[in-house]
Amino acid sequence: MSADKPGRSRVVGWRRAAFAIGPGLVVMLADTEAGSVIAAAQGGAVWGYRLLLLQFALIPALFMAQELASRLGLSTRQGLAELALHRLGRAAALLLLAALATSCVGALVTELSGLAGVGELYGVPVWLTVAVATAGLLAVIWTGSYRSVERVAIAVGLCEVSFIVLAWLAGPQLSEIRAQMLQIPLGNPDYLYLLAANLGTCVIPWAVFYQQSASIDKGLTRANLAAARVETFAGAVLCQTITAAIVVAAASALGHGAASGRPLERVGEIADAFTAAIGPDAGRIVFALGLSGGALVASIIVCLTAAWAFGEVLGLRHALSEGPTQAPWFYGTIALVLIGGAVLVASGASLVRMSLAVGVLNAVLLPVVLAFLYLLARRQLPADLRLRGPYALLVAIVFCATAGLGVYASVAGGVSGLAWQR
Repeated sequence: MSADKPGRSRVVGWRRAAFAIGPGLVVMLADTEAGSVIAAAQGGAVWGYRLLLLQFALIPALFMAQELASRLGLSTRQGLAELALHRLGRAAALLLLAALATSCVGALVTELSGLAGVGELYGVPVWLTVAVATAGLLAVIWTGSYRSVERVAIAVGLCEVSFIVLAWLAGPQLSEIRAQMLQIPLGNPDYLYLLAANLGTCVIPWAVFYQQSASIDKGLTRANLAAARVETFAGAVLCQTITAAIVVAAASALGHGAASGRPLERVGEIADAFTAAIGPDAGRIVFALGLSGGALVASIIVCLTAAWAFGEVLGLRHALSEGPTQAPWFYGTIALVLIGGAVLVASGASLVRMSLAVGVLNAVLLPVVLAFLYLLARRQLPADLRLRGPYALLVAIVFCATAGLGVYASVAGGVSGLAWQR
Protein backbone atom coordinates (compact mmCIF):
# COMPACT_ATOMS: atom_id res chain seq x y z
CA MET A 1 0.00 0.00 0.00
CA SER A 2 2.77 2.43 0.87
CA ALA A 3 4.29 2.07 -2.61
CA ASP A 4 1.05 3.29 -4.16
CA LYS A 5 0.76 6.44 -2.08
CA PRO A 6 3.16 8.64 -4.11
CA GLY A 7 1.33 7.70 -7.32
CA ARG A 8 -2.06 8.45 -5.82
CA SER A 9 -0.72 11.71 -4.44
CA ARG A 10 0.47 12.77 -7.90
CA VAL A 11 -2.91 11.89 -9.43
CA VAL A 12 -4.71 13.89 -6.75
CA GLY A 13 -2.32 16.79 -7.33
CA TRP A 14 -2.95 16.81 -11.09
CA ARG A 15 -6.72 16.61 -10.60
CA ARG A 16 -6.61 19.47 -8.13
CA ALA A 17 -4.56 21.57 -10.54
CA ALA A 18 -6.86 20.78 -13.47
CA PHE A 19 -9.96 21.61 -11.42
CA ALA A 20 -8.49 24.99 -10.47
CA ILE A 21 -8.11 26.02 -14.12
CA GLY A 22 -10.93 28.31 -15.21
CA PRO A 23 -11.54 31.54 -13.31
CA GLY A 24 -8.07 32.96 -13.97
CA LEU A 25 -7.99 31.98 -17.65
CA VAL A 26 -11.53 33.16 -18.30
CA VAL A 27 -10.96 36.55 -16.70
CA MET A 28 -7.74 37.06 -18.66
CA LEU A 29 -9.43 36.16 -21.95
CA ALA A 30 -12.19 38.60 -21.03
CA ASP A 31 -9.53 41.20 -20.27
CA THR A 32 -8.71 41.22 -23.99
CA GLU A 33 -12.27 42.31 -24.74
CA ALA A 34 -13.69 44.62 -27.40
CA GLY A 35 -12.58 47.76 -25.59
CA SER A 36 -9.05 46.43 -25.20
CA VAL A 37 -8.86 45.50 -28.89
CA ILE A 38 -10.08 48.96 -29.91
CA ALA A 39 -7.78 50.86 -27.52
CA ALA A 40 -4.74 48.81 -28.58
CA ALA A 41 -5.56 49.14 -32.29
CA GLN A 42 -6.11 52.88 -31.92
CA GLY A 43 -2.79 53.21 -30.14
CA GLY A 44 -0.98 51.30 -32.87
CA ALA A 45 -2.65 53.22 -35.68
CA VAL A 46 -1.97 56.65 -34.19
CA TRP A 47 1.29 56.16 -32.26
CA GLY A 48 2.97 53.22 -33.93
CA TYR A 49 4.82 51.07 -31.37
CA ARG A 50 5.00 53.73 -28.66
CA LEU A 51 2.35 52.02 -26.52
CA LEU A 52 3.84 48.55 -26.94
CA LEU A 53 6.08 48.62 -23.85
CA LEU A 54 3.10 49.60 -21.69
CA GLN A 55 1.35 46.30 -22.48
CA PHE A 56 4.18 44.24 -20.99
CA ALA A 57 4.85 46.70 -18.15
CA LEU A 58 1.28 46.14 -16.94
CA ILE A 59 1.71 42.37 -16.47
CA PRO A 60 2.89 42.66 -12.81
CA ALA A 61 -0.03 44.92 -11.82
CA LEU A 62 -2.52 42.69 -13.63
CA PHE A 63 -1.18 39.52 -12.00
CA MET A 64 -0.93 41.05 -8.51
CA ALA A 65 -4.50 42.37 -8.55
CA GLN A 66 -6.04 39.15 -9.84
CA GLU A 67 -3.92 36.92 -7.59
CA LEU A 68 -4.97 38.87 -4.49
CA ALA A 69 -8.60 38.58 -5.56
CA SER A 70 -8.19 34.83 -5.94
CA ARG A 71 -6.39 34.58 -2.59
CA LEU A 72 -9.15 36.48 -0.81
CA GLY A 73 -11.88 34.40 -2.41
CA LEU A 74 -10.32 31.01 -1.70
CA SER A 75 -9.45 31.80 1.92
CA THR A 76 -12.48 33.80 3.07
CA ARG A 77 -15.17 32.26 0.80
CA GLN A 78 -16.56 35.77 0.28
CA GLY A 79 -16.65 38.06 -2.74
CA LEU A 80 -14.98 41.46 -2.69
CA ALA A 81 -18.23 43.36 -2.13
CA GLU A 82 -19.31 40.97 0.65
CA LEU A 83 -15.93 41.23 2.34
CA ALA A 84 -16.10 45.02 2.25
CA LEU A 85 -19.63 44.91 3.69
CA HIS A 86 -18.78 42.63 6.60
CA ARG A 87 -15.29 43.90 7.40
CA LEU A 88 -15.34 47.59 6.42
CA GLY A 89 -19.00 48.56 6.68
CA ARG A 90 -21.93 49.36 4.41
CA ALA A 91 -20.53 52.70 3.22
CA ALA A 92 -17.37 51.00 1.92
CA ALA A 93 -19.42 48.26 0.25
CA LEU A 94 -21.69 50.79 -1.45
CA LEU A 95 -18.69 52.77 -2.70
CA LEU A 96 -17.20 49.62 -4.20
CA LEU A 97 -20.57 48.63 -5.64
CA ALA A 98 -20.97 52.05 -7.27
CA ALA A 99 -17.53 51.77 -8.88
CA LEU A 100 -18.33 48.27 -10.08
CA ALA A 101 -21.75 49.19 -11.47
CA THR A 102 -20.26 52.10 -13.41
CA SER A 103 -17.52 49.90 -14.83
CA CYS A 104 -19.94 47.08 -15.70
CA VAL A 105 -22.45 49.30 -17.52
CA GLY A 106 -19.72 50.89 -19.61
CA ALA A 107 -18.13 47.52 -20.35
CA LEU A 108 -21.34 45.79 -21.40
CA VAL A 109 -22.29 48.58 -23.77
CA THR A 110 -18.81 48.35 -25.26
CA GLU A 111 -18.99 44.56 -25.71
CA LEU A 112 -22.41 44.57 -27.32
CA SER A 113 -21.36 47.46 -29.54
CA GLY A 114 -18.30 45.47 -30.56
CA LEU A 115 -20.49 42.55 -31.57
CA ALA A 116 -22.78 44.95 -33.44
CA GLY A 117 -19.75 46.37 -35.25
CA VAL A 118 -18.72 42.89 -36.35
CA GLY A 119 -22.24 42.30 -37.63
CA GLU A 120 -22.08 45.52 -39.63
CA LEU A 121 -18.98 44.22 -41.41
CA TYR A 122 -21.25 41.65 -43.01
CA GLY A 123 -24.28 43.85 -43.48
CA VAL A 124 -26.23 42.62 -40.44
CA PRO A 125 -28.36 45.35 -38.79
CA VAL A 126 -27.30 46.44 -35.33
CA TRP A 127 -30.62 45.52 -33.72
CA LEU A 128 -30.49 41.97 -35.09
CA THR A 129 -26.91 41.32 -33.95
CA VAL A 130 -27.62 42.69 -30.49
CA ALA A 131 -30.86 40.72 -30.18
CA VAL A 132 -29.21 37.43 -31.17
CA ALA A 133 -26.21 38.07 -28.90
CA THR A 134 -28.44 38.93 -25.94
CA ALA A 135 -30.58 35.83 -26.42
CA GLY A 136 -27.52 33.60 -26.80
CA LEU A 137 -25.81 35.00 -23.70
CA LEU A 138 -28.95 34.57 -21.62
CA ALA A 139 -29.26 30.98 -22.83
CA VAL A 140 -25.66 30.21 -21.81
CA ILE A 141 -25.91 31.87 -18.39
CA TRP A 142 -29.35 30.48 -17.58
CA THR A 143 -28.10 26.91 -17.81
CA GLY A 144 -27.60 27.16 -14.05
CA SER A 145 -24.12 25.61 -14.24
CA TYR A 146 -20.86 27.43 -13.61
CA ARG A 147 -18.86 24.75 -15.43
CA SER A 148 -20.88 25.00 -18.63
CA VAL A 149 -20.57 28.80 -18.63
CA GLU A 150 -16.83 28.51 -18.03
CA ARG A 151 -16.33 26.02 -20.88
CA VAL A 152 -18.22 28.18 -23.36
CA ALA A 153 -16.27 31.25 -22.25
CA ILE A 154 -12.89 29.54 -22.70
CA ALA A 155 -13.86 28.09 -26.08
CA VAL A 156 -14.91 31.41 -27.60
CA GLY A 157 -12.22 33.38 -25.80
CA LEU A 158 -9.39 31.34 -27.30
CA CYS A 159 -10.34 32.78 -30.70
CA GLU A 160 -8.34 35.83 -29.57
CA VAL A 161 -5.10 33.91 -30.16
CA SER A 162 -5.69 34.65 -33.84
CA PHE A 163 -4.43 38.21 -33.18
CA ILE A 164 -0.95 36.84 -32.43
CA VAL A 165 -0.89 35.08 -35.81
CA LEU A 166 -2.05 38.24 -37.56
CA ALA A 167 0.66 40.32 -35.89
CA TRP A 168 3.28 37.90 -37.20
CA LEU A 169 1.82 37.95 -40.71
CA ALA A 170 1.72 41.76 -40.69
CA GLY A 171 5.52 41.69 -41.03
CA PRO A 172 6.56 44.28 -38.41
CA GLN A 173 10.03 45.76 -38.72
CA LEU A 174 12.06 44.93 -35.61
CA SER A 175 14.24 47.99 -36.10
CA GLU A 176 11.16 50.25 -35.92
CA ILE A 177 9.86 48.43 -32.85
CA ARG A 178 13.18 48.83 -31.03
CA ALA A 179 13.42 52.49 -31.99
CA GLN A 180 9.90 53.46 -30.94
CA MET A 181 8.86 51.30 -27.99
CA LEU A 182 11.06 53.34 -25.62
CA GLN A 183 9.69 56.64 -26.93
CA ILE A 184 7.04 57.58 -24.36
CA PRO A 185 5.81 61.17 -24.87
CA LEU A 186 4.15 61.68 -21.48
CA GLY A 187 3.81 65.40 -22.19
CA ASN A 188 1.47 64.85 -25.13
CA PRO A 189 -2.26 64.91 -24.14
CA ASP A 190 -3.30 62.81 -27.15
CA TYR A 191 -0.81 60.11 -26.17
CA LEU A 192 -1.89 60.25 -22.52
CA TYR A 193 -5.55 59.79 -23.42
CA LEU A 194 -4.77 56.57 -25.31
CA LEU A 195 -2.41 55.48 -22.54
CA ALA A 196 -5.23 55.85 -20.01
CA ALA A 197 -7.62 53.93 -22.27
CA ASN A 198 -5.11 51.09 -22.69
CA LEU A 199 -4.40 50.96 -18.96
CA GLY A 200 -8.11 51.02 -18.10
CA THR A 201 -8.79 48.08 -20.43
CA CYS A 202 -6.02 46.01 -18.82
CA VAL A 203 -6.41 46.26 -15.04
CA ILE A 204 -10.22 46.40 -14.94
CA PRO A 205 -12.39 46.79 -11.82
CA TRP A 206 -14.99 44.20 -12.86
CA ALA A 207 -12.25 41.64 -13.61
CA VAL A 208 -11.00 41.84 -10.00
CA PHE A 209 -14.53 41.29 -8.66
CA TYR A 210 -15.14 38.40 -11.06
CA GLN A 211 -12.15 36.24 -10.23
CA GLN A 212 -12.85 36.39 -6.51
CA SER A 213 -16.54 35.49 -6.84
CA ALA A 214 -16.01 32.92 -9.62
CA SER A 215 -13.45 31.03 -7.54
CA ILE A 216 -16.09 30.68 -4.83
CA ASP A 217 -18.92 29.74 -7.19
CA LYS A 218 -16.77 27.02 -8.78
CA GLY A 219 -16.09 25.53 -5.36
CA LEU A 220 -12.33 26.09 -5.21
CA THR A 221 -10.60 26.00 -1.84
CA ARG A 222 -7.24 26.95 -0.35
CA ALA A 223 -5.89 23.66 -1.65
CA ASN A 224 -6.29 25.03 -5.19
CA LEU A 225 -4.43 28.28 -4.51
CA ALA A 226 -1.04 27.26 -5.93
CA ALA A 227 -2.59 26.09 -9.20
CA ALA A 228 -4.76 29.21 -9.36
CA ARG A 229 -1.68 31.40 -9.03
CA VAL A 230 0.10 29.63 -11.89
CA GLU A 231 -3.01 29.91 -14.05
CA THR A 232 -3.42 33.60 -13.24
CA PHE A 233 0.20 34.40 -14.12
CA ALA A 234 0.05 32.43 -17.36
CA GLY A 235 -3.24 34.13 -18.21
CA ALA A 236 -1.79 37.59 -17.53
CA VAL A 237 1.13 36.91 -19.88
CA LEU A 238 -1.22 35.54 -22.56
CA CYS A 239 -3.60 38.48 -22.19
CA GLN A 240 -0.92 41.12 -22.61
CA THR A 241 0.79 39.21 -25.39
CA ILE A 242 -2.47 39.24 -27.34
CA THR A 243 -2.93 42.96 -26.64
CA ALA A 244 0.64 43.67 -27.71
CA ALA A 245 -0.01 41.70 -30.90
CA ILE A 246 -2.96 43.97 -31.68
CA VAL A 247 -0.74 47.04 -31.24
CA VAL A 248 1.88 45.52 -33.54
CA ALA A 249 -0.62 44.53 -36.22
CA ALA A 250 -2.28 47.95 -36.23
CA ALA A 251 1.03 49.82 -36.19
CA SER A 252 2.42 47.72 -39.03
CA ALA A 253 -0.66 47.99 -41.23
CA LEU A 254 -1.99 51.47 -40.39
CA GLY A 255 0.56 53.41 -38.37
CA HIS A 256 3.58 52.47 -40.49
CA GLY A 257 5.69 53.14 -37.42
CA ALA A 258 4.81 56.82 -37.42
CA ALA A 259 3.27 58.95 -34.71
CA SER A 260 1.03 60.76 -37.14
CA GLY A 261 -1.52 58.14 -37.98
CA ARG A 262 -5.19 59.00 -38.37
CA PRO A 263 -7.54 58.09 -35.48
CA LEU A 264 -9.89 55.22 -36.27
CA GLU A 265 -13.62 55.96 -36.23
CA ARG A 266 -15.30 52.65 -37.14
CA VAL A 267 -14.84 48.94 -36.49
CA GLY A 268 -14.40 48.46 -40.23
CA GLU A 269 -11.33 50.70 -40.16
CA ILE A 270 -9.86 48.61 -37.36
CA ALA A 271 -10.55 45.46 -39.37
CA ASP A 272 -8.45 46.95 -42.19
CA ALA A 273 -5.38 46.64 -39.98
CA PHE A 274 -5.80 42.88 -40.11
CA THR A 275 -7.02 42.44 -43.67
CA ALA A 276 -3.77 43.98 -44.94
CA ALA A 277 -1.82 40.97 -43.73
CA ILE A 278 -3.83 38.05 -45.15
CA GLY A 279 -6.35 39.55 -47.53
CA PRO A 280 -9.78 41.18 -47.10
CA ASP A 281 -11.94 38.07 -46.71
CA ALA A 282 -9.71 35.99 -44.44
CA GLY A 283 -8.62 39.07 -42.50
CA ARG A 284 -12.17 40.09 -41.69
CA ILE A 285 -13.09 36.57 -40.63
CA VAL A 286 -10.13 36.27 -38.27
CA PHE A 287 -10.71 39.77 -36.93
CA ALA A 288 -14.40 39.02 -36.38
CA LEU A 289 -13.55 35.82 -34.50
CA GLY A 290 -10.98 37.54 -32.30
CA LEU A 291 -13.13 40.55 -31.44
CA SER A 292 -16.29 38.51 -30.96
CA GLY A 293 -14.50 35.98 -28.74
CA GLY A 294 -13.31 38.65 -26.31
CA ALA A 295 -16.61 40.54 -26.41
CA LEU A 296 -18.69 37.42 -25.68
CA VAL A 297 -16.50 36.30 -22.78
CA ALA A 298 -16.47 39.80 -21.30
CA SER A 299 -20.25 40.11 -21.66
CA ILE A 300 -20.74 36.90 -19.68
CA ILE A 301 -18.30 38.01 -16.99
CA VAL A 302 -19.71 41.52 -16.66
CA CYS A 303 -23.26 40.22 -16.19
CA LEU A 304 -22.20 37.60 -13.66
CA THR A 305 -20.01 40.05 -11.77
CA ALA A 306 -22.79 42.61 -11.42
CA ALA A 307 -25.27 39.96 -10.25
CA TRP A 308 -22.81 38.42 -7.79
CA ALA A 309 -21.86 41.78 -6.28
CA PHE A 310 -25.44 42.99 -5.85
CA GLY A 311 -26.39 39.63 -4.35
CA GLU A 312 -23.51 39.84 -1.89
CA VAL A 313 -24.36 43.33 -0.69
CA LEU A 314 -28.14 42.83 -0.58
CA GLY A 315 -27.96 39.36 0.96
CA LEU A 316 -29.71 37.61 -1.95
CA ARG A 317 -29.00 34.14 -3.32
CA HIS A 318 -26.33 34.50 -5.99
CA ALA A 319 -24.89 31.26 -7.35
CA LEU A 320 -24.99 29.66 -10.80
CA SER A 321 -25.50 26.30 -9.11
CA GLU A 322 -29.02 27.52 -8.28
CA GLY A 323 -31.53 27.74 -11.09
CA PRO A 324 -33.66 30.77 -12.03
CA THR A 325 -36.51 29.56 -9.82
CA GLN A 326 -34.19 29.27 -6.81
CA ALA A 327 -32.38 32.58 -7.33
CA PRO A 328 -34.78 34.78 -9.31
CA TRP A 329 -33.13 38.06 -8.28
CA PHE A 330 -29.72 36.80 -9.42
CA TYR A 331 -30.91 35.78 -12.88
CA GLY A 332 -33.24 38.77 -13.07
CA THR A 333 -30.28 41.10 -12.51
CA ILE A 334 -28.36 39.39 -15.31
CA ALA A 335 -31.30 39.76 -17.70
CA LEU A 336 -31.84 43.39 -16.71
CA VAL A 337 -28.18 44.29 -17.24
CA LEU A 338 -28.05 42.55 -20.61
CA ILE A 339 -31.29 43.99 -21.95
CA GLY A 340 -30.43 47.45 -20.65
CA GLY A 341 -27.06 47.31 -22.39
CA ALA A 342 -28.71 46.18 -25.62
CA VAL A 343 -31.08 49.13 -25.54
CA LEU A 344 -28.21 51.57 -25.00
CA VAL A 345 -26.31 50.13 -27.95
CA ALA A 346 -29.29 50.85 -30.17
CA SER A 347 -28.64 54.57 -29.55
CA GLY A 348 -26.07 54.48 -32.34
CA ALA A 349 -23.12 55.97 -30.40
CA SER A 350 -19.66 55.62 -31.93
CA LEU A 351 -18.14 52.32 -30.81
CA VAL A 352 -14.56 53.47 -31.04
CA ARG A 353 -15.02 56.73 -29.14
CA MET A 354 -17.24 55.11 -26.52
CA SER A 355 -14.79 52.23 -25.96
CA LEU A 356 -11.90 54.60 -25.38
CA ALA A 357 -14.00 56.70 -22.99
CA VAL A 358 -14.94 53.56 -21.00
CA GLY A 359 -11.27 52.58 -20.76
CA VAL A 360 -10.38 56.03 -19.41
CA LEU A 361 -13.26 55.77 -16.93
CA ASN A 362 -11.90 52.44 -15.68
CA ALA A 363 -8.51 54.06 -15.16
CA VAL A 364 -10.15 56.73 -12.97
CA LEU A 365 -12.03 54.09 -10.94
CA LEU A 366 -8.99 51.87 -10.48
CA PRO A 367 -7.56 53.58 -7.35
CA VAL A 368 -10.78 52.82 -5.45
CA VAL A 369 -10.77 49.12 -6.28
CA LEU A 370 -7.03 48.60 -5.79
CA ALA A 371 -7.09 50.43 -2.46
CA PHE A 372 -9.86 48.22 -1.08
CA LEU A 373 -8.23 45.09 -2.49
CA TYR A 374 -4.90 45.95 -0.85
CA LEU A 375 -6.51 46.88 2.47
CA LEU A 376 -8.50 43.65 2.66
CA ALA A 377 -5.46 41.55 1.70
CA ARG A 378 -3.48 43.19 4.50
CA ARG A 379 -6.14 42.84 7.20
CA GLN A 380 -8.59 40.05 6.44
CA LEU A 381 -6.50 37.11 5.20
CA PRO A 382 -5.32 34.34 7.54
CA ALA A 383 -1.83 34.86 8.92
CA ASP A 384 -0.16 32.42 6.51
CA LEU A 385 -1.74 34.07 3.45
CA ARG A 386 -1.78 37.68 4.57
CA LEU A 387 -0.10 40.26 2.37
CA ARG A 388 2.97 41.37 4.32
CA GLY A 389 6.71 41.93 4.27
CA PRO A 390 8.70 42.91 1.16
CA TYR A 391 6.03 41.57 -1.21
CA ALA A 392 3.41 43.81 0.42
CA LEU A 393 5.70 46.79 -0.16
CA LEU A 394 6.23 45.75 -3.78
CA VAL A 395 2.49 45.39 -4.36
CA ALA A 396 1.90 48.81 -2.80
CA ILE A 397 4.48 50.39 -5.11
CA VAL A 398 3.06 48.69 -8.21
CA PHE A 399 -0.55 49.54 -7.31
CA CYS A 400 0.29 53.18 -6.54
CA ALA A 401 2.30 53.54 -9.75
CA THR A 402 -0.44 51.94 -11.86
CA ALA A 403 -3.31 53.88 -10.28
CA GLY A 404 -1.33 57.12 -10.24
CA LEU A 405 -0.38 56.79 -13.91
CA GLY A 406 -3.98 55.99 -14.80
CA VAL A 407 -5.38 59.04 -13.01
CA TYR A 408 -2.66 61.35 -14.30
CA ALA A 409 -3.11 60.18 -17.90
CA SER A 410 -6.90 60.42 -17.62
CA VAL A 411 -6.84 63.98 -16.27
CA ALA A 412 -4.00 65.28 -18.43
CA GLY A 413 -5.36 63.63 -21.54
CA GLY A 414 -9.00 64.37 -20.75
CA VAL A 415 -9.08 67.67 -22.62
CA SER A 416 -7.73 65.96 -25.71
CA GLY A 417 -10.26 63.16 -25.30
CA LEU A 418 -13.20 65.53 -24.95
CA ALA A 419 -12.12 67.44 -28.03
CA TRP A 420 -11.90 64.24 -30.05
CA GLN A 421 -15.26 62.96 -28.77
CA ARG A 422 -16.89 66.04 -30.27
